[in-house]
Amino acid sequence: MNRIDRLTAIILMLQSHRVVTADKMSAHFAISLRTVYRDIAALGEAGVPIIAEAGVGYSLMRSYNVPPIMFTEAETAALFMSGEITEQFGDDSLKKNLEGALLKVRAALPERHKNYLSQLGNRMKIWSRANGFQSEQSLMPVQEAVVRRRCITIEYNSGGRGDITKRTVEALGLVFYGQQWHLIAWCRLREAMRDFRLDRMQSWEILPETFFRHKDFSLSDFLKDEVEECSLTPFQIECERWVLERILHEMPCQIESKQELTGSRFLIKGQAYSLEWLAKWLIRMGTSAIVRSPVELRQLIVAEAEKIVRSYK
Repeated sequence: MNRIDRLTAIILMLQSHRVVTADKMSAHFAISLRTVYRDIAALGEAGVPIIAEAGVGYSLMRSYNVPPIMFTEAETAALFMSGEITEQFGDDSLKKNLEGALLKVRAALPERHKNYLSQLGNRMKIWSRANGFQSEQSLMPVQEAVVRRRCITIEYNSGGRGDITKRTVEALGLVFYGQQWHLIAWCRLREAMRDFRLDRMQSWEILPETFFRHKDFSLSDFLKDEVEECSLTPFQIECERWVLERILHEMPCQIESKQELTGSRFLIKGQAYSLEWLAKWLIRMGTSAIVRSPVELRQLIVAEAEKIVRSYK
């Protein structure tokens, strides 16, 4: 990035955040603190009203507005791709809002960028199987509840087993993993932090009540602690070539190594968070993926196979 582009980007960063530290600018633009100070000084000399507060950071004077932004082709393509991704993994509330925003962006684009987007739309698609959470309207309202620290009453299908419980939760964060959106919240019924899948919320209502606890809650720290607290179990799986890519990229485990064996077979070593879950995942591979160890995992697969046999007798 040349200096002119960087100075423009610094203004946009300052306009997008209430306060930005020199350390954050240094890390974001991969420049030294000395360069940050020089850039801030250059912007000040150019008439950009930057406020510096010792020990806090930099901010823009509220009355200052940046002229309308012109997107590059790469930035335009990135916006288009965000819409395509949302089409697959967002709910209707998110799709509707993003679609409206992208329509406004398209209207402001020069003709050459509009033509570029049209060609890109005809030649690029993001496809995935439906995840069962395509028509719900909860994502954007729940997102607002998280930001505004509002309470939510939900009727929740625990574990997808049909056991519906009504509870009030304090919304703290949203995470997307395992093809689903998850609400991280303090559950007043269980008096503990809980992970709720949005597609299992049978009904929900955002309450006017706000909460003041958990001010120090960090979603990143919570997720890190959750992973570290999981007890991992080492495993070894021998598989055929056609299964290899699915195991490496779809199996929810930590893969440590792969070794090619004779006869187009491979040995995969890794660690699993849940042997019960892994057994149900592996049984779909039939004899194309055979567990060498641990014995407990082999026994779980045998038990699962026996259930299937009994259900057909």
